[in-house]
Amino acid sequence: MIKVLLVYPRYPDTFWSFRNALKFVKKKASHPPLGLLTIASLLPKDFRLKVLDLNTSPLNLEFFKWADWVLISAMSVQRESAEEVIKIAKSLGKTVIAGGPLFTAFYQDFIEKVDHLVLNEGEITLPKFLEDWEKGCPQKVYYTSEFVDLKFSPVPSYHLIKLKDYTSMCIQYSRGCPFSCEFCDVTNLFGRKIRTKTVDQIIAELENLYKLGWRGSVFFVDDNFIGKKPTVKQELLPSLIRWQEKHRYPFVFYTQASINLADDDELIELLVKAGFNSVFIGIETPVEESLAEVQKRQNLNRNLIEDVKKIQRKGLEVMGGFIVGFDSDPPNVFNSLVKFIEESKIVIAMVGLLNAPPGTNLYQRLKTEGRIRPLFKGNNTDLSTNIIPKMGFETLLQGYKKVITNLYETKRYYKRVFGFLKDFNPYTHVKIDKAYVKNHPFYLLNLPKIIFKFGVLEKGRILFWKMFFYTFFKKPKVFATFIAQVLGGYHFRKVFRPFFLSGKI
Repeated sequence: MIKVLLVYPRYPDTFWSFRNALKFVKKKASHPPLGLLTIASLLPKDFRLKVLDLNTSPLNLEFFKWADWVLISAMSVQRESAEEVIKIAKSLGKTVIAGGPLFTAFYQDFIEKVDHLVLNEGEITLPKFLEDWEKGCPQKVYYTSEFVDLKFSPVPSYHLIKLKDYTSMCIQYSRGCPFSCEFCDVTNLFGRKIRTKTVDQIIAELENLYKLGWRGSVFFVDDNFIGKKPTVKQELLPSLIRWQEKHRYPFVFYTQASINLADDDELIELLVKAGFNSVFIGIETPVEESLAEVQKRQNLNRNLIEDVKKIQRKGLEVMGGFIVGFDSDPPNVFNSLVKFIEESKIVIAMVGLLNAPPGTNLYQRLKTEGRIRPLFKGNNTDLSTNIIPKMGFETLLQGYKKVITNLYETKRYYKRVFGFLKDFNPYTHVKIDKAYVKNHPFYLLNLPKIIFKFGVLEKGRILFWKMFFYTFFKKPKVFATFIAQVLGGYHFRKVFRPFFLSGKI
């Protein structure tokens, strides 16, 4: 009987951590470690398992002492914490097994630090490692160029974590993306061919979460949820609608998609009817030359602002991803980007410096040009980039700071929120029952604290109260969205505070 400690390293305080907002609702992290929980379900049934998510729990040495194996999965942004975990585990004489995007991309950096590297898709490589271990001849590195049939991916072991620590649960329906954006490593990791789980698998995962008592938000983590449109429209979404109706809408979904979602009214309506209320879209830039440069063809020759407004009018909030630092970016790109975001009323606008993840076409092109710097961090808020930009790093840095200052200065942020709330028309289905209250007991209890903090102590009080009374009395369906966006803005100001050009945030 092997005792396995599955460790998820800590994230730094980044854009998506929402760590500064979570304290208002007594949650510890946004999402659980879905990859590790899936790996847990692939391990032999007689293994004893514990999960240590360092985003929700302190680094407990007793957990390490208990374990025979320490199994780590991480993304690039978690590298510093992962290094610490490896060092502790090895100092205690534990067998260290590592996998996930960080170790797949940088396996050569870790080959002398861990005992075994189980890379690429774990559904393929982990069984091979277990088979060799059973025979007494485990190898150092396991990798594959094949992609797994997701029909063989198990239900994640959610029973191993405390669901109440998180604001949202996660489900994966598909892997892969049909597009070939030069800077994106999704196709490098998962291929261009879209692979999906069956509808029965997804329903089984929903049932599992439901029986465990979860109610509320569920994130479909797919890099492009609509990559296989016909299957999503004809099979998955109708089944989700039936399941949600049968269970009286216990879940609110959100996901990631490409901008061509705006071309399909029926698809948007099905998403909304199934209980989706928001979608993250990689818009990147309003500069057509820059989109063409990095082969973001799906965003070309479109009115991107109207596309965003259409999706939001139909009931899906659009969260946008943006990048500055493309070779084709003109000098006024920073002003153009702020104008685009304010006109489209995208509240959650993640703006990052262009990076080139190893293995991407962009990385290969810039390496040939001698424009790659040593370390890729994967952090969207620390001013790091592994490329040498044509506009010059100092110009890029000052322009980026200007964008962040304009977007997240309190009053300008609140004005964007207010404009969005006036246009947004969500279709709320979620049922508030005892299980929902059990998972989210602090939301209403902390409302007075939130009101006092942002209606009395913080800057932008007048706009806060205008939005409060508008949503509470005239548009109650968006009141919860208003509160969430106030808390999100607070988190963004905290994260970006060192980058503001002035102290007036």
